[in-house]
Amino acid sequence: MRQGVVIGVLLLVAFGLLSLIWGLMGKARVAITEAHNAERQYRALETRKETLEANLAALGTKRGQDAAIRTAFGVARPGEEVIVVVPPEAKNPTTTPSWWEWITSWFE
Repeated sequence: MRQGVVIGVLLLVAFGLLSLIWGLMGKARVAITEAHNAERQYRALETRKETLEANLAALGTKRGQDAAIRTAFGVARPGEEVIVVVPPEAKNPTTTPSWWEWITSWFE
């Protein structure tokens, strides 16, 4: 009887330890996932920082400021004209097919 009680207590202790280990594994998995997310966000912020620094460098020049104003407000310098590019018109056939061509087109 004493051995049964000892075995029961040892099984309860083993079960408790396994549940603690299982919980730690879950917490480790969450920590690893969060670390990867943080790394991904850091890289995205670094890329954005580089882009913003390049934009600031461009705005530091007269030409960059001029381009930003033109893009934002759609303005032009005095004497400049607007050029509108129009696509060519689609050409429609001016001749109607003969009755024979019309009938043979059904079989194509």
